[in-house]
Amino acid sequence: MLIFDLDGTLIDSNGLWHDVDVAFLARRGMPYTEAYYQGVAHTVLREAAIFTKRYCGIDDPCEEIIAEWMELAKGAYSHVKEKPFIRSFLQVCKDRSEKCCIVTSCVKEHCESALASLGLDTYFSFVIYAAETGLNKNEPEIWRLAAETSGVLPEACTVFDDSWRALRAAGSAGMQTVGVYDAFGARELSQLIANSDRFIRSFAELL
Repeated sequence: MLIFDLDGTLIDSNGLWHDVDVAFLARRGMPYTEAYYQGVAHTVLREAAIFTKRYCGIDDPCEEIIAEWMELAKGAYSHVKEKPFIRSFLQVCKDRSEKCCIVTSCVKEHCESALASLGLDTYFSFVIYAAETGLNKNEPEIWRLAAETSGVLPEACTVFDDSWRALRAAGSAGMQTVGVYDAFGARELSQLIANSDRFIRSFAELL
C-alpha cells in the first residue's frame, strides 16, 4: 500500500498557502515570520486557526479565520501544478497493481478540485481527510487508520510526504517512509532526511 500526502508531495501547492498566510497577516499589520510558519504548516485548519488566534492576539472565532483563509485561497487549487514526474510514477504503480491512497490535512473541497483538474483522482482508492477524522498527521493513529481502511498491516505501507513530523509519525506506526523534497520545506531538510527511510528530490528517482 502506497500512501501519499497531497500538498507539497503530489502537487506544488505550498507556495499558495505561503501567499495566503502573508495576505492574512498583512491585513492585520503583521509580518510573515518563521515562527508563524512553524505554527501553521502541515496541520489541519482548525489547529492552525487556534495557533493563529494566540499568535496574532485576536479573538476572531476559528470558523471566521478558516473562512477567510478559504476566501483567500478560492479557486487556487483548480490551477495548481502537479509535482514533476508524479504522474509517471503513479502510472507505474497502477501498472503494477499497487494500491494507492491519500492522507491529507487539506480540506476536501481543495483536494477534490486539484485531483480532478489534474486528472490524478483515478490513481487513488480513497482519501483520508485529517480534519474529518479528528486526528493529526503528526500522530501515528491516522497512519494506522489508513492501513486499516485499506485492509493491510502498517508494515506493508510506504508513506510519501514532505513533512518530517508526518514521516516520524508514520515511522512510529511501523511504516516505511519516503521524504519528498519541496522548496518550501527546504528550511527543515535535515529533519526530513533524518526521518525518512529514503529521501528523494524528484519522483524521477523512482522511475
